[in-house]
Amino acid sequence: MIPDRLKTYKLTYKPLGKSAILIEWPPEMNELILKDVLLFYNRIQLSKKEGIVETIQSINSLTIIYDFELINFDELNLWLKRIYPEIKNTSYTQKNHLWKIPVCYDTTFGLDLSEISVKNKLSIQEIIRLHTGTAYRIYSIGFLPGFLYLGGLEKQLHINRKSKPRLEVPKGAVGIGGVQTGIYPKSSPGGWQILGNTPINFFDISKSIPCFAKPGDKIQFIAISYQEHVHIQEQVTKGVYLLEKEVLND
Repeated sequence: MIPDRLKTYKLTYKPLGKSAILIEWPPEMNELILKDVLLFYNRIQLSKKEGIVETIQSINSLTIIYDFELINFDELNLWLKRIYPEIKNTSYTQKNHLWKIPVCYDTTFGLDLSEISVKNKLSIQEIIRLHTGTAYRIYSIGFLPGFLYLGGLEKQLHINRKSKPRLEVPKGAVGIGGVQTGIYPKSSPGGWQILGNTPINFFDISKSIPCFAKPGDKIQFIAISYQEHVHIQEQVTKGVYLLEKEVLND
């Protein structure tokens, strides 16, 4: 991802209790804002500023948690405002990847395919074609460890979340909620419309990097059969499945 060097946003800086600062961009989900957020995030991380405990990135915000015994709000706020303009003059060196994620859209897994088909006036095959025809940008990771917030969903697939959320959505469920699509990394309650399932683990605490994907990466869904899902699931369980990826040049 190449930063937009011509755009500087008017950010807001708000205290969160006595040990955190919330930095907010315009409330939009677009790639230019994401690039700016990630640039600022990386600049803060590289600075190793004394007193900063953790920096948490979201779609259009950063939360800076700090040790108030080492630095106070005013000092940190002033420093952050000073370094923000400097990020436009630095190189963005993060290497991003396109991850190819196998998804089975069989009705065994596609719990809401029929509902989506009726509401959006699309055949199930059209739903699958549209959903697999886009490379989705990862904007943030949250809600659950390894839950990816993906942007770029085709407008024809936009659909409201369920009026009554399910008490349990299966691990690996691929769903649509509003203008986004995403994958449930573990079994949990949820209100997204479910159209398939992936056998891939998106969060593995035994790994040195529990979640292989990161904000700035992209996800491409690849349609597979029920039998292929079973086979890949077996490979994943054995730890021998190799997830396909490509380096992005954007």
